[in-house]
Amino acid sequence: MTTTESRQDGPPVHFWPVEDLAGLDFDPFMSELLHKEPIARIQLPYGQGHAWIVTRYEDVKTVTSDPRFSRRALLGRDVTRLAPHIIPLDEAVGFADPPEHTRLRKSVARAFTTRSLEALRPLAQRAADELLDAMERQGPPADLVAHLNAPLPLTVVSELMGVPPEDRPRMAEWTALLLSARHGKERSERAKEEVRAYFTGLLARRRAEPREDLAGDLAEAARRGELSEEEAIAIAILIQISAAHAVRNNSSNMVYALLTHPEHLARLRAEPALLPRALEELLRWIPHRRGVGIARIATEDVEVGGCLIRAGEVVYASYLTANRDPEVFQRPDELDFDREHIPHLTFGHGPHFCLGSMLARLESETMLSTLLRRFPGLRLAVPVEEIEWQPSALIRGPEALPVTW
Repeated sequence: MTTTESRQDGPPVHFWPVEDLAGLDFDPFMSELLHKEPIARIQLPYGQGHAWIVTRYEDVKTVTSDPRFSRRALLGRDVTRLAPHIIPLDEAVGFADPPEHTRLRKSVARAFTTRSLEALRPLAQRAADELLDAMERQGPPADLVAHLNAPLPLTVVSELMGVPPEDRPRMAEWTALLLSARHGKERSERAKEEVRAYFTGLLARRRAEPREDLAGDLAEAARRGELSEEEAIAIAILIQISAAHAVRNNSSNMVYALLTHPEHLARLRAEPALLPRALEELLRWIPHRRGVGIARIATEDVEVGGCLIRAGEVVYASYLTANRDPEVFQRPDELDFDREHIPHLTFGHGPHFCLGSMLARLESETMLSTLLRRFPGLRLAVPVEEIEWQPSALIRGPEALPVTW
């Protein structure tokens, strides 16, 4: 449900409450904007004022790559937003613009090269096999989120970062508090300070006893003066928290999508070589994000899609609607494993393109291929309507995914 308020200084402002949706339903408000008002003004539940939102594929690419739209300019501004708290630390790479953004990403780029990530594939496969061994021993029904989708990405990113096994449950708790709008500002801000203190200590230990992990790389970059201590801590938090949470929910959504599209699931079982392309189509089709991500500020007057956005105004870009733009994707609302060209924007675009995109693909492909191979009879253990979804999560996903086989 939306309400509209008339303004004399431009188009109307639509209040968007960003309510929880059933399953993987696409937000009807976002769909309406894409087809009827592709550049609009919105007000979200928290913060002050209103913002522009662009929904078409080409306009999203423009806003996310044009240097006249700044993330850094957000600092100190209480802009309209989805969550009561500001999620990244001020020093995080998400709030940086080039060339500072380029400098910050360079400090961790080595950990995300194709060679480095391929070295993690055996770890991901071993983790998947061990987790599913335990699930098989327990027997059906079982919660796939608890047995596979949550622990595997947490294990992989923790190994990459250097977070020991005994600290990973705390990481999962902090992640849940930070990447949801339901816990309130005070508790979420306290979690941010707790995780900041944790990584301050971890980087200090790496300086005292160097190790070959990402925490060690960040500690060394700070020692050499390539990063400040605060920047190194902010990058560590961003990678640890985001990587575990995003893959947990996206991979859960992929399994849910397959189990509720039996013809697609049957085809993947019959044609396992189709999985990489199917994975890209699932990434495009699944509305993984609830609402929109981090905004940008126009640093000068810019025309986008025939609409003038003035200096100082707030702009959001919707990757979800870009992935459903009929000008780019034929029959965009259909899940189509025969779609040959899938230039989706699920991992972003421009300087802030997700550094961990290849890692996310590797983990999701490992989970799906292993499930298809080991559990040919996998199916939901409860009716679809009984599956509960995380309320107010910034990245959508089921609380649990009860399955049998």
